[in-house]
Amino acid sequence: MTWHAQLNIDYSQAYQRTVARHCHTGPLRVLQSLYPEGDAICHNVLVHPPGGLVGGDTLDMHISAQGSAHGLITTPGATRFYRSASEQAVQRTHIRLADQARLEWLPLEAIAYNQCLAENRLEINLAPQAEFMGWDITAFGLPSASLPFEQGRFLQHIEVPGVWLERGLMDASDTRLMDGALGLAWQRCMASLFFVSGSPLDRTRRDTGLELARDVIAHHTLCSTAGATCPNPQVMVVRALSPLVEPAIDLLRQVWVNWRAHFWQLPATAPRIWST
Repeated sequence: MTWHAQLNIDYSQAYQRTVARHCHTGPLRVLQSLYPEGDAICHNVLVHPPGGLVGGDTLDMHISAQGSAHGLITTPGATRFYRSASEQAVQRTHIRLADQARLEWLPLEAIAYNQCLAENRLEINLAPQAEFMGWDITAFGLPSASLPFEQGRFLQHIEVPGVWLERGLMDASDTRLMDGALGLAWQRCMASLFFVSGSPLDRTRRDTGLELARDVIAHHTLCSTAGATCPNPQVMVVRALSPLVEPAIDLLRQVWVNWRAHFWQLPATAPRIWST
């Protein structure tokens, strides 16, 4: 039996309070809206009761924000792509932000299990005055449990149409990619944090953001396998390779704290579920 689930979330502002309206079909839900930072920012946790995807499963999410709304979305656990006999398991996330809107997309990692056939797609559309901050963390196999990623394929697609596109096929049988010095170099977690603006970033704002990220990297255990760059004037990216998920998440969270303060003058109020 395969699962097909769809979730729509729309953030809007009413009397200076960000409100999330949502509807779903299939096993994909939103827990209640939380306001640990006050009314202006709405925190939501996405829950997928089956706990993972197998061949033929599809998760389709459409997230939008209007006006000056600010949403933050995370998950209680990893997204697991399990072994597939023939069909792909697909997760698609479509984000659309109107002028002045902000969204933080901070799910926990995706895990590509051995023999999975998976596609994880993220598309972000921003109006000129909208801004987005999010991350993508992918683990290949479970090294600590002696469950390596030896067979299977994982397609990663991240796109801001007309601005930025990253697309990579991670094939477990490609030893040059998985183990070569110009590939993952035996690392089994790849992670990216990205800040995206609907218009080119002011140079001072951009350069300071890079400096903050590079300072975190320089003092982190992943300093030799991480870096920060601007592929174009609207996008800033921190990338890291790690043997395990935990060091990569730690690095991205530290940069997220600094970027939140720099770009939006906001304190580091982490989602409550991260501490449970």
